[in-house]
Amino acid sequence: MEHFEYVLKILPPMLEGWKVTLTLFFLTLVMSLPLGTVMGIARLSHFKPLAWFMEFYVWLFRGTPLLLQLLFIYFGLMTVGIRLERFPAAVLAFVLNYAAYIAEIIRAGIQSIDKGQYEAADVLGLTRFQTMTNIILPQVFKRVIPPIGNEVINLVKDSALIYVLAISELLRVAKTAVMRDETFVPFIIAAVFYLFMTAIVQQFFKWVEHKFDYYR
Repeated sequence: MEHFEYVLKILPPMLEGWKVTLTLFFLTLVMSLPLGTVMGIARLSHFKPLAWFMEFYVWLFRGTPLLLQLLFIYFGLMTVGIRLERFPAAVLAFVLNYAAYIAEIIRAGIQSIDKGQYEAADVLGLTRFQTMTNIILPQVFKRVIPPIGNEVINLVKDSALIYVLAISELLRVAKTAVMRDETFVPFIIAAVFYLFMTAIVQQFFKWVEHKFDYYR
């Protein structure tokens, strides 16, 4: 009974922290998916400077820790006179990081499409833009659902990293409660929240895969 009363007591602040986590999650997802798609296409551009720049961008953001990118965007930009609030800085870091991973997934997906389809589209007189939007990308999206699903699950867990910017997200609220009350219960509650989120994401992507499975 005592534990139940304690859970009820700390649940409101943890729900507030969860709201911050969900906001970061959805903003990152909504912005990084289209941005990463455009970047993935740009990586295969015939305009070499653009392709080289995108290759460098992907290498940079995939090759350095997200935690370091968070610190650089918030504290590093401050040294050159650009001051962002903590949460917008976190969103920017997450979007730039996850866009790089999605770009690489989209790039690999495009290159997995048989070249004969490009040739057939050329015979039909389709432009490169029409070929990409009407023929290639629909097939690419079907193929990249599993790896993108994995990245979205990683996003759920990576959202905890914003504690370094002193943002009261779910894990930081739980850690504060643990240190204040000297009990492990808040961490267990936080784990339940994260497991719930990842379960929803997994079920959603299973449903999407099922919808795009033409040969079931």
